[in-house]
Amino acid sequence: MQTSENSVNSVNSQSIAAKFLGFDPNQPPDPALIDGCVHCGFCLSTCPSYRVIGKETDSPRGRIYLMDGVNEGEIPLSPATVQHFDSCLGCLACVTTCPSGVQYDKLIASTRSQVERNHDRPLPERLLRQLIFSVFPYPQRMRMLLRPLGLYQKSGLQKMVRSLGFLKQISPQLSAMESMLPKISPQAFEDNIPALIPAQGKKRYRVGMLLGCVQRLFNPDVNDATVRVLTANGCEIVVPRSQGCCGALSHHQGQEEQAKQFARQMIDSFADAEVDAVVVNASGCGHTLKEYAHILQDDPAYRDKAKAFVAQAKDVQEFLAAIGLTAKLFPLQDKPLVMVYQDACHMLHGQKISLQPRQLLKQIPGVQLREPIDAALCCGSAGVYNILQPEVAEELGRQKVENLTNTGAQLIASANIGCYVQISKHLELQHKTTPVLHPMQLLDYSIRGVKLRDEG
Repeated sequence: MQTSENSVNSVNSQSIAAKFLGFDPNQPPDPALIDGCVHCGFCLSTCPSYRVIGKETDSPRGRIYLMDGVNEGEIPLSPATVQHFDSCLGCLACVTTCPSGVQYDKLIASTRSQVERNHDRPLPERLLRQLIFSVFPYPQRMRMLLRPLGLYQKSGLQKMVRSLGFLKQISPQLSAMESMLPKISPQAFEDNIPALIPAQGKKRYRVGMLLGCVQRLFNPDVNDATVRVLTANGCEIVVPRSQGCCGALSHHQGQEEQAKQFARQMIDSFADAEVDAVVVNASGCGHTLKEYAHILQDDPAYRDKAKAFVAQAKDVQEFLAAIGLTAKLFPLQDKPLVMVYQDACHMLHGQKISLQPRQLLKQIPGVQLREPIDAALCCGSAGVYNILQPEVAEELGRQKVENLTNTGAQLIASANIGCYVQISKHLELQHKTTPVLHPMQLLDYSIRGVKLRDEG
């Protein structure tokens, strides 16, 4: 009888253990990095999810506690636990703030990969994420959707869908995705940038240029402007046709195998380009390029190649500030132009680039820069966070636009496509007409002597 009871208890224990989901042995959050957190709480005030949700478990400190608990087998990788990991925007403000130097970025990256491998998401979530990861990183696939979406915009159907608001009742995530759809232009269907573009005048540098995925479709003027600014400042440009997605979306959402595949393809694309630098004009992409050595650290065939590539990867503003502008700059309007620069998280916290964009913009005659409050707070875009976590993203977008426009600026400069889309959406929601332009567009206008419309 005793033996029978022991057997039943053993079976029950095994059943409980089988149901207890945790991290697998493949690179779980590093206990040494977890132990670096001294629970001081400095991160709380800078964490956007904590500021909106207000729960300890939706802060970096709280998530580190959860990571440790899952590592130790004390907390299951349950839907409730995953919800707190998913609420993280990955903005890296906590990394900048932390006095102990805790590498939260490495911890959350490991955690996201574990979640994707070991957590069974509900079917609607899985389908949405599958749609995102199978379409967004592939410009040609996205173009297949643009024509019907263009008809959707022009036919008046979009206006009707938005006025009725039924899509939000069906799926807040799909509603959020639809609400951020920019106006589709004919340029979205073209890849008209040549593979080799000569410098104007004396060649100073030879650079490779990243085209990006979403930006080349939804704001193609930025790439054209970047080409003109670089060539006007003595740069010959190489644009490999084989380049694909940088892997930012995949990496930020724990799709590590897809991220590795994209990283290898990107490295191979520029392998024979013989360039002084590989420049990128979107901060999310730039941060990911600089993470390739970490992403491919366990790949012996690409480990050294990744390190060499990272050494060449530069944000275009970082690069231009370093080499200096040689092209003459003209005023953008006849009277002083007051603008505000929006710090994208993966530029400010991820790449530690803050002064260079401001230095470049201040070189344009007549430009006056103003600083917003909470400049380091995320706008809520965070890759596809504003699709997957629309409620938190809505509040952050509202706050960001209020802070930017409260400066009284006539124009907002933003160097990331996700931020551009998020800010543009919330400007419209607040019935504000402040234009949003990339710093490369502003420099391009200044070099060409193109005047902006005077505001007020």
